Amino acid sequence: MASRQAPMVHQYKISLRDISSAIWRRIQVPESYTFWDLHVAIQDSMGWLDYHLHAFRFPEAAGKRAVEIGIPDEESNHPILPGWEVGIADYFIRPGVVALYEYDFGDGWEHEIVLEGVLLSEPKQKYPRCIAGERACPPEDCGGVPAEKIERGDAQCGRDVLAR
Repeated sequence: MASRQAPMVHQYKISLRDISSAIWRRIQVPESYTFWDLHVAIQDSMGWLDYHLHAFRFPEAAGKRAVEIGIPDEESNHPILPGWEVGIADYFIRPGVVALYEYDFGDGWEHEIVLEGVLLSEPKQKYPRCIAGERACPPEDCGGVPAEKIERGDAQCGRDVLAR
């Protein structure tokens, strides 16, 4: 009888950039996720309310063009791949791959996303889940990094992100 391998999960560290005291989360999501699914998991784990547009950006590297993934916009002067059609495993191909995730183009919240590992899923564990983190995110619509002057308490993390 052939053994069946457990599904794989991606483990990411997501860090809010340009903040004096680190705000970060470590999440695990199914490898089969699309970038839309990853966006929702990030929103849930960081405490954002998904009121605004977002984009994932991969820089030019190894002869490949820079890529933006999110919600296509006919008025944009560059192509944006639809996040609901692109799998995370197509771009996060090995541990160490880094992307930029921007949320709320007006406030400009930039997050660095690092794929830390590709792991076997744990039996009976629901994914996505947030397994670690520090500090709460600034409130929505506070004006971005220059306006973020409030020291926030510890983040509500370690809880499971709602399964989708």
